[in-house]
Amino acid sequence: MICVCLQNDIRKNPAFRAQFHEMCAKVGVDPLASNKGFWAELLGIGDFYYELGVQIIEVCMLTRSHNGGLISLQELCNHLRQRRKKDREAVTEDDCLRAISKLKVLGSGFEVITVGKKKLVRSVPTELNKDHNQILELAQGQGFVTVEEVQRRHSWTSGRVIDALETLLEEGLAMIDDGHKDGKRRYWFPCVSSVYATSGADT
Repeated sequence: MICVCLQNDIRKNPAFRAQFHEMCAKVGVDPLASNKGFWAELLGIGDFYYELGVQIIEVCMLTRSHNGGLISLQELCNHLRQRRKKDREAVTEDDCLRAISKLKVLGSGFEVITVGKKKLVRSVPTELNKDHNQILELAQGQGFVTVEEVQRRHSWTSGRVIDALETLLEEGLAMIDDGHKDGKRRYWFPCVSSVYATSGADT
């Protein structure tokens, strides 16, 4: 009976999960190291993160066509909360980070990267260099950048800016918007744009 209650707490209570992991860390135990382990068997914690990992993969695949395989951790959590609402199983960013760390064994490019103040989940093996990261960080303010803005902020040549932006376009991480009166092309980044994050949260 106690085990059933603990299993319910594991699934329903994010604060309890965080405390449980903190306790395990203090005694040097990784409850997710093996799905056949004592904690996984007793509490079903391995099952919780396995299911969450599968859902993370599904969300990343469903959103890849508009974000190029790079999604903010916050947006990913919003999608997962919508999917899990009927089960009343809340998930936190910490839960997602733990599940993603286990997905790395698949070798399919799942990784969490930090760009500026945002954590982004990468689900494709795209290598971003320093220039790409700086452009993504700049785009966090309004969701897009222009060539002129990047030149001004980073003192780069137009060739360097265009080269980096073209790579981001080819990888599917950026979208072009030419519909403005000022005639300046805008490069939108769904992975850091709150406009896309809020409109796509019900997918």
